[in-house]
Amino acid sequence: MNIIVLGCGRVGSTFARLMYHDNHHVTVIDLQNEAFRRLGTRFKGERIIGNGIDEDVLRKAGIGSCDVFVAATQGDNRNIMAAQIAKVVFKVPTVIARIYDPIRADRYRQMGIVTICPTTIVSGLLRDFVNTNTWGLAKDYSAEYVELNV
Repeated sequence: MNIIVLGCGRVGSTFARLMYHDNHHVTVIDLQNEAFRRLGTRFKGERIIGNGIDEDVLRKAGIGSCDVFVAATQGDNRNIMAAQIAKVVFKVPTVIARIYDPIRADRYRQMGIVTICPTTIVSGLLRDFVNTNTWGLAKDYSAEYVELNV
């Protein structure tokens, strides 16, 4: 698969290394050149310095032949915008956005963008541990969060 990862923080770099290790073609985009140090010396995928909501940067990253686009920057707005561009403009088959705000994550999920919300996942896992003294399997707690806060 051809995978583009926007954001080379802890999550983006770890995911990029895992996918590269699994023999996928991986391109990582980040605004800061020094962020790529997280990839380590064994990562031989592509590194692109630029803004992931810039269509020229995305084209340079190969979004035209991309199978999976993952937006994993620190900013919800940038992730949402990049995910929408990847899905709507470039028709990438699988688009995933990390969104910290559970309500926004649910709204964009309803629009067809796969979202992962660390806020709901971690709080759900913590609740499961407190209630059962065991770690549950990672599951999506977002629907329950929205239900509790409506």
